[in-house]
Amino acid sequence: MNIYDIAREAGVSIATVSRVINGSNKVSESTKKKVLDLVEKYQYSPNAFARGLGLGTMKTIGVLCADISNLYISEAMAHIEHGLHDYGFNSLLCCTGYDHQDKENGVKLLLSRNVDALILLGSHYTEQDDSANEYIYQAAKTVPIFMVDSVLHGENIYSIACDDYDITKLLAQKLLDSGTKSPIFLYRHDSYTCRQKIKAITDACREKGIAFGDDRVFLCPVGISGCVKTLKKAEGLLSFDTVMCDNDLLAASTLQYAQEKDFSVPEDLRVTGYDFTILSLTTTPLLTTIDNKVEHVARAVVDTLVLRLNNEIISQKTIFSADIISGRSI
Repeated sequence: MNIYDIAREAGVSIATVSRVINGSNKVSESTKKKVLDLVEKYQYSPNAFARGLGLGTMKTIGVLCADISNLYISEAMAHIEHGLHDYGFNSLLCCTGYDHQDKENGVKLLLSRNVDALILLGSHYTEQDDSANEYIYQAAKTVPIFMVDSVLHGENIYSIACDDYDITKLLAQKLLDSGTKSPIFLYRHDSYTCRQKIKAITDACREKGIAFGDDRVFLCPVGISGCVKTLKKAEGLLSFDTVMCDNDLLAASTLQYAQEKDFSVPEDLRVTGYDFTILSLTTTPLLTTIDNKVEHVARAVVDTLVLRLNNEIISQKTIFSADIISGRSI
């Protein structure tokens, strides 16, 4: 019997079990009683768990992200920070930007601080050219590596992500079935999830007999004005009736473009976002976007990390299903 078994039978997270064991007042009395009854029933000793997490460690987890101002990243980081705090861990954050050498230097910096594990937060850490991932494989020989929002296969590397391909394909199919004839896709940075989304749209269009190639995929500069300029350039190259975006900020920028062009959304132009950030709830019209379960993903990262540091067996890949959040932009 271990902490995972206690949590499963009690119907709570292992973080909640940990809170009860550590005497936290953030747990309801009914939940506390349920957990403590199971601890007594199975004569579970939390001391082994505490030893596994405490002795010989810095109680610090290194977290790397490209850009903390990214709405998805900042929300995920908040959930990760809270989760680590529940287990008595501190976090050490390093914002690397998108340059490969800077990302590699960030990993080296955190390893030099003797962290117990590394969390690579964001899909930009899995490179298409696998040789570029070598610094991650090498780091995994020292500490466990947890990839958030991307998938990388390797020993001592654990991936927790949302199924971006399936949900994007489902959204694309929904658009095509309801009249979309010429979609385009906007993105800001090349990443694992971006490549999954492009593949999903391409496959959905092909199944409908609609051509969707590289000419319909547009890289946007930073900022709303950069997105608007990109769309104005695109309209001189091809026709489009739907703009699918890699994130909600690009989608909101597309709505700005539509307003400048005096287009009615969704009658003249359909727009979709991604990440279900607070921004999607502030636009006019409300965005149709994707809820990629950022809180669930972030909490799963922390729970699996703690289990791994306690030498429990965990899955190397955990994939969450996402949902389409229907707004009024399609």
